[in-house]
Amino acid sequence: MAEEALEQEIKELIVDALMLDDVTPGEIDAEAPLFVEGLGLDSIDALELAIAIDKKYGVKIKAEDENTREIFRNVKNLAAHVAAQRA
Repeated sequence: MAEEALEQEIKELIVDALMLDDVTPGEIDAEAPLFVEGLGLDSIDALELAIAIDKKYGVKIKAEDENTREIFRNVKNLAAHVAAQRA
């Protein structure tokens, strides 16, 4: 799957899984932070998103992994991680 297509799927997954009624996938910048100053997600959102990614792609993201914060930094990093784990 092309990187941009995967990024788009993840944007759609974020909106659907987190029930973000006031945001569309097209409004999410792939390089913008997902937390705090960016999309404004919190730790509960991260957990829900990790579960949704596991269900859709079969990729587990564990909270205790040292690179979890970097994986969840933005859509681009999430897509790269999913692609790498599925390869």
